[in-house]
Amino acid sequence: MKKVALIGATGFIGSEIVKELLNRGFEVTAIARSADKIKIENKHLNKISVDIFNKEKLSKVLKGNDAVISAYNPGWTNPEIYEETIKGYQSIIAAVKLAGIKRLQAVGGAGSLWASPNKTVIDSGAIPEEILPGVKALALVLKEQFLPEKELDWVFFSPAGVIEPGKRTTHYRLGLDHLITDEQGNSKISVQDYAKAMVDELENPQHHQQRFTIGY
Repeated sequence: MKKVALIGATGFIGSEIVKELLNRGFEVTAIARSADKIKIENKHLNKISVDIFNKEKLSKVLKGNDAVISAYNPGWTNPEIYEETIKGYQSIIAAVKLAGIKRLQAVGGAGSLWASPNKTVIDSGAIPEEILPGVKALALVLKEQFLPEKELDWVFFSPAGVIEPGKRTTHYRLGLDHLITDEQGNSKISVQDYAKAMVDELENPQHHQQRFTIGY
């Protein structure tokens, strides 16, 4: 598996995944609303601007790839983030199917992870109000679009509670539906380690039709 399409290549997480893929020898089709904003130059990188809400056009761009990684996010400051996240993933899932691709790995959210036996991260009140609509939308996408999906070999990869610039340490833990915290109760991961784990999952899939997560 060496040809991968990445949706949302200009974002904080998506751009780091592009770097990780290229460093590991993948041919990458990087898809964004404005592909000219992708600053990386590499002979194995093909940049394409596509309206992801047009599933027919998106499927044509995806066709021929071995897998799709979606780091799609309409933008945390976008007032329509809730609606566009839901509609965006409806289009992405449909386009992946139209393209005849089976493997879809999505950058998920931490909000739907269990923070305690009876409370998710969203329920805990720990999420800042300004990003809550986007977090809730991703939780709904997992529940209503991914979990019922039986045709695709999908994964929904939830980051830790905090994902930030840092180092590629490779010293992290993986889990499934529960927030991973350290001894002080903090849930963190660097975007570099998250990208490494995402590409590891692509090269050697350990999860199928399920959510998984990461943390130190």
